[in-house]
Amino acid sequence: MSIKIDNKIVGYEVVRPDAEAPPAKSDDGGGQRQSAKIIRMTEQVARPEGMEALEGATYKIKTPLDDHAMYVTINDIILNPGTEHEQRRPFEIFINSKNMDHFQWIVALTRLMSAVFRKGGDVTFLAEELQAVFDPKGGYFKPGGKFMPSIIAEIGAVIENHLQKIGLMEKEELSEQQQLHLRQKRAEAEAAHFEATAHAPSGESPESNGDYPASATLCNKCNTKAVIIMDNCETCLSCGYSKCG
Repeated sequence: MSIKIDNKIVGYEVVRPDAEAPPAKSDDGGGQRQSAKIIRMTEQVARPEGMEALEGATYKIKTPLDDHAMYVTINDIILNPGTEHEQRRPFEIFINSKNMDHFQWIVALTRLMSAVFRKGGDVTFLAEELQAVFDPKGGYFKPGGKFMPSIIAEIGAVIENHLQKIGLMEKEELSEQQQLHLRQKRAEAEAAHFEATAHAPSGESPESNGDYPASATLCNKCNTKAVIIMDNCETCLSCGYSKCG
């Protein structure tokens, strides 16, 4: 059945059988506005009722830039306990240090991160974003040769390590064949290092950089000073990265 429309169309509305009747408009002439409905993208994560203590872990950060260490505590909650969907998630984070120079930004950072944890959803982006922060004054090397571009980046590394422990992030692990190859390369590098030490003049013996040779350079993939030249190819003894494939 066709219907002829003689007037100009200025609007339209789809009427559904199960649609609720629209609220009556106010006749007071004041143009009273309806309150908008708030739609949340994710559910708010709340502290379980009756639970005064949460399980967590504390990590120590000691940098060569400061005399005092920082202690990062991350507390978790368990969602859907006793079911197949049981999951452990971070709920709050605290950072404590004797150095009061960092107090202001530490309080702001921990409150923001705790709010993100309680908001729900995917929180793994925090670790990646924090590790991408660079200090304009320069970073530092941790024991073992791993480079940290800033203190914020090391806090991000701590969060990443914690998320890997509770199963929210997967840790990149080398295969058995790659581990065997690295062990062989490392043994060859140590043998070459001992040979260079034996033939070096007195007082000029090269020192190793943590767990890797002194001649090792920084790896662009894992930020560890563990890249050596083996078989005419740059190879990282930490993550296995090689320019030769």
